[in-house]
Amino acid sequence: MGRKQFKAESKRLLDLMVNSIYTHREIFLRELISNASDAIDKIYYKTLTDDSLTFDKDDYFIKINIDKENRLLKISDTGIGMTKEELDDNLGVIAKSGSLAFKKENELKDGHDIIGQFGVGFYSAFMVADEVTVMSKAFGSDEAYKWESNGIEGYTIEPCQKETIGTDIILKIKENTEDEKFDDYLEEYRLQSIIKKYSDFIRYPIKMDVTERKLKEGSEEEYEEYIEEKTVNSMVPIWKKNKNELMKEDYDKFYEEKHYGFDKPIRHIHIKVDGAVSYNSILFIPEKMPYDFYTKEYEKGLELYANGVLIMNKCSELLPDYFGFVKGIVDSEDLSLNISREMLQHDRQLKLIAKNIKNKIKNELSNLLKNERDQYEAFYESFGRQLKYGIYSDFGSNKDALQDLVMFYSSKEKKMVTLDEYVSRMPEEQKYIYYASGESNERIEKLPQTELVSDKGYEILYFTDDVDEFAIRMIMVYKDKEFRSVSSSDLGIEMEENESESNLNEEENKELFEHMKNILSDKVKDVRASKRLKKHPVCLSNDGEFSIEMEKILNSMPNNQNIKADKVLEINMNHAVFKSLKEAFQKDKDKINLYTNLLYNQALLIEGLPINDPVEFTNNICEIMI
Repeated sequence: MGRKQFKAESKRLLDLMVNSIYTHREIFLRELISNASDAIDKIYYKTLTDDSLTFDKDDYFIKINIDKENRLLKISDTGIGMTKEELDDNLGVIAKSGSLAFKKENELKDGHDIIGQFGVGFYSAFMVADEVTVMSKAFGSDEAYKWESNGIEGYTIEPCQKETIGTDIILKIKENTEDEKFDDYLEEYRLQSIIKKYSDFIRYPIKMDVTERKLKEGSEEEYEEYIEEKTVNSMVPIWKKNKNELMKEDYDKFYEEKHYGFDKPIRHIHIKVDGAVSYNSILFIPEKMPYDFYTKEYEKGLELYANGVLIMNKCSELLPDYFGFVKGIVDSEDLSLNISREMLQHDRQLKLIAKNIKNKIKNELSNLLKNERDQYEAFYESFGRQLKYGIYSDFGSNKDALQDLVMFYSSKEKKMVTLDEYVSRMPEEQKYIYYASGESNERIEKLPQTELVSDKGYEILYFTDDVDEFAIRMIMVYKDKEFRSVSSSDLGIEMEENESESNLNEEENKELFEHMKNILSDKVKDVRASKRLKKHPVCLSNDGEFSIEMEKILNSMPNNQNIKADKVLEINMNHAVFKSLKEAFQKDKDKINLYTNLLYNQALLIEGLPINDPVEFTNNICEIMI
């Protein structure tokens, strides 16, 4: 029989398939096994509609054979087989899908859904083979046919001898090149690992002749090799088992087998959904952060399966970034796949699954926070920062989903608290949720700016992560309460009469403050009498959009934008230092200059900001001491 030519568009597709579409050549085996599984599924469908047929699962399997000497790899199945016409139709035109056509004719739904698109995935064989031979005998036929092709040049179909129903696909594996070691696809161990990775949960046995070793009879040291047929895949995935069949240990073992982490997961979520989109999923909330979590190399995402076949190793679309620490798998019967199987054709289903998963994770974390506080705090220590980044990112669009999951250290409780817990304790007259930013709880504890708020008995949340203040700016208001920094120019605290009276008249000292402001020139926006300081002589507060802490964080980044907070130097008019300031202003202009710079540098040190000229600062101190 003469050689047939592929259609022009099929040639282009084949060239694309071999050279570029698949990034990992090893998935050719996944495609061929998937098609073999489809072929057995089709026999199963026949038995459901024909009472004269029975389906004995033991008779159906997929077999992998290696012939290293002749560089041949054979994938055989006991499925429905193909007639001469089907070989021509399915394999002659790349985009033709025998499986999809069959499914339309046999619309049955009981879990044995057809996975593949035979005429597409089959051609991945040419990524590793110079020549592909398909020998097939169709169900109900006495004749067998052989399809043969070496790629672009076309194919032949001719009769052949085959005893059993089903299909054998024989690949003549390419010779090694500088870039690719094709010998790998003739190695037992390599093939087993590919099957375990991509096709472990195909529902039929995938068998291989495996070389084993045993002690020679009568010997204690000498071993001999023997060949044993083994089933390589496990067939029943854990996520398709009933939850009541499984113990925590089973989930932990699966987590370990999947190399999700060296820790034990804090929580697992086992999801079974039947509805607009049907899927099974197992998700894990880890205890410890991976060492590379905040590096470019880290890939978030869940393993995505379509009916037991691995489609994507890391499907990032299934997880929002702020839940990027979650590990696990999703297996759906409803996902359609395009030419590469790596790109999903219908992402509507994927979005539905992603939305459901997001809600499940949030609910699980909420339950953990409510019922097992210690465990939640252990989780939060690792991943709390990621939740806060989630609030800050996307212009705060996720704040409603995340604001009840974040925690901050409390000045009163001396432990981590939620925003809800803070608000529930607020005295009736308290207007704002107060917070203070700093490098550590210990540093914040000593900030002069906290004095007035603390004296009022109000709780202060300590922000020690670089993202904290940025995240809170996105929330803005929680349960009708606005957030307010202890460094803000307006603390919303009414001064008591006796306190107000004890303050010297600020108006009287207007000239002094104006003079100090001129001395500091553009370093501060203003110098004014403080209404917040009790014991400390001086502090910095801020007036504008950026706080002093935000200035520090933004200016420490690689793309330093030289952001400046609008700083206000506040002077405690009830402190003994103020008396010295007044005297110097009236009698010694050099000394007021000295005092002003010293107080400003003191305020910088308290804030953890660098002093512009440390030498000048130490000289000024010496000058006072002399």
